[in-house]
Amino acid sequence: MKNRDKNQKRIWLVGGSEGIGLSLVKQLLEESYKLVVSSRNAQQNPELLTLQNQNPKNVFLLDCDVTEKDSLAEISYQAWSVYDGLDIWIYNAGVYHPMKLQDWNIDAFETMNQVNYLGAIYIMNHLLPLFTAATNSTNTSRPQWLWNISLASDFGLPYGGGYSAPKAALQNLAESLQPELFEAGIDLKVINHGFVKTRLTAKNDFDMLGLMEPEDAAQKIKQALSHNRFETRFPFNLAFVLGTIKRLPKYWSLAITKRMLKDG
Repeated sequence: MKNRDKNQKRIWLVGGSEGIGLSLVKQLLEESYKLVVSSRNAQQNPELLTLQNQNPKNVFLLDCDVTEKDSLAEISYQAWSVYDGLDIWIYNAGVYHPMKLQDWNIDAFETMNQVNYLGAIYIMNHLLPLFTAATNSTNTSRPQWLWNISLASDFGLPYGGGYSAPKAALQNLAESLQPELFEAGIDLKVINHGFVKTRLTAKNDFDMLGLMEPEDAAQKIKQALSHNRFETRFPFNLAFVLGTIKRLPKYWSLAITKRMLKDG
């Protein structure tokens, strides 16, 4: 067991190598959280290694490929054991491949399902008994799970279905699980955000409403840890547009999204 202040929260962040995840790591370190940071090659990531060298007591790097199902039991237990337990688990892993129908790629679709949806479930399956046992045996503050999903879960848009479908599945699952997890002493929260300037959105060839910097998105995610809302949505303009499309009669919604099709 590593020494820590009893009020110092322990976080496992899955998906912390770049973009929002890396910005979130930096911001959480400013508030002295103890972090286990994972990505496929976390232990070889230059920026994460620098942060670990600067904060040797507060950063532990753990390689984790969420598509490798059979490795996740051991990795989850390692993450739990680094600081003798966890207070917060953040699932931030994501992958995006826009595809037109004539360019449909089943391998890319399966990867998006594994990373954007199934990876969270695989890890949850291993963490749940650890969290519930710890919650039942202590009187500490309620642990949190925070899943970074996407406003794309609101409504399927042309060329983005391979991304939005598993995101919508994760949102639906979170809504289903939240009441039971709450009764078990675990607070499940979801983040639904819009376009953030990362390597993923760099694949888009259209104007992105409300495009944000990773640092700004990370700040809002960090703030979500300190409030009691189940869902955090931002930015307002895109959240309003997609929320409206979601609630319109489907005939109207599909007429709107049909306008997004490109010639050729």
